[in-house]
Amino acid sequence: MAFQQGLSGLNAASKSLDVISNNVANASNVGFKLSGTIFGDVYASALNGASAGLQVGIGTSVNKVAQTFNQGNITPTNNPLDVAINGGGFFRMNLDGAIAYTRNGQFQIDKNGYVINSQGYRLTGYPADSTGTILPANPQDIYVDTADLMPVQTSSIEMGLSLDSRKTAPANPWVVGATTPDASTYNSSTSVTVYDSLGNSHLMTLYFVTQGSGSWNMYTQLDGGATSATPTALTFDTAGQLTTTMPLTIAGLAVTTGAATPFDVSLDLTGSTQYGSAFGVNRQTQDGYASGRLSGVTIDSDGIIQGRYSNGQTRNLGQIVLANFPNAQGLISLGSNLWAESPSSGQPLVGTPNSGNLGELTAGAVEESNVDLTAELVNMITAQRNYQANAQSIKTQDQIMQTLVNLR
Repeated sequence: MAFQQGLSGLNAASKSLDVISNNVANASNVGFKLSGTIFGDVYASALNGASAGLQVGIGTSVNKVAQTFNQGNITPTNNPLDVAINGGGFFRMNLDGAIAYTRNGQFQIDKNGYVINSQGYRLTGYPADSTGTILPANPQDIYVDTADLMPVQTSSIEMGLSLDSRKTAPANPWVVGATTPDASTYNSSTSVTVYDSLGNSHLMTLYFVTQGSGSWNMYTQLDGGATSATPTALTFDTAGQLTTTMPLTIAGLAVTTGAATPFDVSLDLTGSTQYGSAFGVNRQTQDGYASGRLSGVTIDSDGIIQGRYSNGQTRNLGQIVLANFPNAQGLISLGSNLWAESPSSGQPLVGTPNSGNLGELTAGAVEESNVDLTAELVNMITAQRNYQANAQSIKTQDQIMQTLVNLR
């Protein structure tokens, strides 16, 4: 007479209830992954060579409590630093050299400028240099530099113009060096903002005067000062395409703001045309800007963290990396939705989001727990019934034993 079958069933059902209860308790835990209990039957070793057909099991055992890493629902939040992984992979976190992995993407910036989670672990990734170029190397703690963006002096301008071929010579001749050119002395004009070495803005104006037969003179002026004494010639072919070699050099722009002066600017009018239509500017860019302060950060689907500055500029500050494992179920759970590498998990495969078998990122969102409460409550009822059935098995064994004891 044996009780171990029923006793092992009670222990297994109790363990299963523990696992289910833990899943239910963490149903609202961001990034949590549910666990399941894996059972196995138990047989005594047949030392006496008993026939396989006569073997009777001696109960059950819990072989493993395995986590399921399937995708949880993604829910938007109001925090731009919240990040959800849509697909495979884990965030790689660092705490004083101790590396852990998580699916919980609730991040914040600490007083030192590092991106951390609620336990103080620092998010790791690839750094960016002073120009915003991402430097793929060994993952480092991601640092958000809050220093002001240094001003950049304008060195080049790109502009696309459409000059009106129907225009005739102005009513009055151009006045060399005029500070306020009369509209009767030119055909068209446009302006562009340029910046000096201190980030001060200046208005550079371009005046266009037709010479007929696809030929134009261009004069420049800075901040309402004297216009250029020597014109720059622009020529167009019979198809209206610009034939003047580009880029042009606008030399000797002088300022009085304490910045480097004078300075030269490259002007590229490639793509400009001369057609029988009204004058217009269809493209205009320049590479200078004033100083700016960090006003916010955004994270794209590839994990690139980009800073937004008060001067309208953006710059890459770093890139989040993800890690995946040959056997994610072999990870060691550390609590707080953190896992650690183990011999069973294999070594981490680190890469950028949206590459290989790594998922893409969704900023301003979190991944909910993948616990299905309905399924877990049904599993709880099943485990409870299993516990009751095994208890009944022990009760029946006890009644049989009592009958034997009472034999006379």
